[in-house]
Amino acid sequence: MDLPRRTCARLTFVPQHRPCLEESLGRLQEFIDQSRRLFVLTGAGISTESGIPDYRSEGVGLYATSTKRPVQFKVFMESAKARQSYWARNYVGWQRFSSVRPNSAHLALAAWEPSGGGPVHCIVTQNVDRLHHKALSTNIYELHGSAFSVVCMKCERAVTRHSFQHQLRRLNPHVHERSEELRPDGDVELSQEAVSAFRVPLCESCGGGIMKPDIVFFGDNVPRLRVEAVKRELAKCDSLLVLGSSLHVYSGYRFILKGAELGLRMCGVNIGVTRADPHLLFRVNARCGEVLPRITL
Repeated sequence: MDLPRRTCARLTFVPQHRPCLEESLGRLQEFIDQSRRLFVLTGAGISTESGIPDYRSEGVGLYATSTKRPVQFKVFMESAKARQSYWARNYVGWQRFSSVRPNSAHLALAAWEPSGGGPVHCIVTQNVDRLHHKALSTNIYELHGSAFSVVCMKCERAVTRHSFQHQLRRLNPHVHERSEELRPDGDVELSQEAVSAFRVPLCESCGGGIMKPDIVFFGDNVPRLRVEAVKRELAKCDSLLVLGSSLHVYSGYRFILKGAELGLRMCGVNIGVTRADPHLLFRVNARCGEVLPRITL
């Protein structure tokens, strides 16, 4: 069956895959039916169907299609040029990134909450795109922070990313670049000329602080209190479902290890192998947006 053109465009960043097998769908249905308090761990693969690329997907992720790599925390904090480059690219990409809508997988999860008769106790996402919030899920932990907030690294004052966008616009009225490209954290590719003329403000409150998106950059650590809060939620649950994540990085994988230690029933939906596979009862090798809406409560 041919997919509509708009759907095909949204699947640009989804790796090649086959349709979900009915047998696999049946196993997941049984898993959900037997879950009373479900801990859901989501990764970039749940958002690729909304048009946001990820880093590691075979053939279509950033690492497979570009030599560009995300900025490291240490580099961002120590280099004014790195911050200038980051904010210039993020400024141009923000309108598109911030307007991305949740897909059928996000919406299905929202419908699985107790208010709808479902088993979802909490959602822990490794994504910074706020798509679970837009889908109206409630008990959400943003493990790696959110692109929708900016924080001063000196006085810790936080502002919304939208208000910071207005501040950047006032300082850079000469910037009119547009880009159809979008990268995993919302930035785009820009010419060196456009980057070198870009002005980045310091904190308006303390006057000297570096403004950084409230995101856990590569090379940084998830705040300890956030990790402990998520572990407390995990201890309240009887099952764990991982969606759209290879769990390549330890920040998310640690909850698989903890779930195994607690004796939780665990399964996953992801295109391709995951680091968690040895701990899972099974993994459905398919798109989250194809599978989740077919589960009935």
